[in-house]
Amino acid sequence: MSETNMNNNPAGTIPADNGCLDWDDVVKEDGQEFLILQEGDYDFRVTNFERARHGGSAKLPPCNKAVLTLEVQTEEGIAYARVDLFLHQSVSWKIGSFFRSIGIKEKGEEMKMDWNKIPGARGRAHFRPGSFAGRDGLEHQKNEVTRFLPYDPNRVKPGFTDVSADTDVPF
Repeated sequence: MSETNMNNNPAGTIPADNGCLDWDDVVKEDGQEFLILQEGDYDFRVTNFERARHGGSAKLPPCNKAVLTLEVQTEEGIAYARVDLFLHQSVSWKIGSFFRSIGIKEKGEEMKMDWNKIPGARGRAHFRPGSFAGRDGLEHQKNEVTRFLPYDPNRVKPGFTDVSADTDVPF
């Protein structure tokens, strides 16, 4: 909290309507379960986009990357997947495939990447369960995108939605 806000509140308290909890408040939520999708094609919505930097690897030199969080709504609940799009010519096909899946790029056309249109964008992709070694040394499961599917206006809910009012993603 800024010093200005602290000075406008008696005893530095936080107004109750901003969602902050006090130390002795009651919590009724049980937490979020991480849902692993069965392999298949699913509609998604981009709930988060971050600009980041890839430090380099055996396959790819240091370069910028877009880190996307995709949300998939299923009958079992909401599943999430994190996707890194590396801004490197050798994998530019994946960037083009992503922009095609959300209806911004047409097949065969050149396109300037407009990252401002990403949050809230909807598309379709093929997902499968994957695994990774966590910092705790244990194997964990995740949802992987194996390929983005071309945009189909009859299949994907149209338009872009504001995700700023949505709840936080569990990672």
